[in-house]
Amino acid sequence: MRKIIYWVHTSVDGFIDGPNGEFDWAALSPELAAYSEKLSGRSDTLLFGRPAWDMMVDFWPTAEQAAPDDPHVAVFAPYWRATPKVVVSRSHPGDDWTSEVIREDLAGRIAELKARPGADILLIGGAILAAALTAAGLIDEYHIAVHPVVLGGGRRVFASPAERVNLRLVEVRPVDGRVVVQHYAPVRS
Repeated sequence: MRKIIYWVHTSVDGFIDGPNGEFDWAALSPELAAYSEKLSGRSDTLLFGRPAWDMMVDFWPTAEQAAPDDPHVAVFAPYWRATPKVVVSRSHPGDDWTSEVIREDLAGRIAELKARPGADILLIGGAILAAALTAAGLIDEYHIAVHPVVLGGGRRVFASPAERVNLRLVEVRPVDGRVVVQHYAPVRS
């Protein structure tokens, strides 16, 4: 069965964006970009909630125009464009970049997605979707990049999980001398 890998950037105080939705603080330095690309290399499907999707689709289709000299953009943009993308949203009508929209029966549809043949599924960013999938026991790995910034508000890395979730530390890795990537697996009873 395929795994769902949750890859998210957070501030030291646990926010995935600032009080006004800003995401200008998560610099993707060389080692962190390599870590991200390694996760992408394990995945053949991308999974997004609506807010993360809106941010991604605004940038990645033409990313090379915005950042022509960025090595991560040179690697990730073609992968992003070529990889099937699933968006979880009740209101997203779909678009040219969306392969599939999940509107209802979240746990059932995601379990079905995991059961399909293929490589792993990469859930990028988001808080509400990550919390819902965590509560349903559907996330298999958590990779959390903690950046050295205190935002003081915004959306939490997990939007109000319904109950406590115990995780097992797999690895902690400092990257580029400034970011700490924490890799966890759920403790299954």
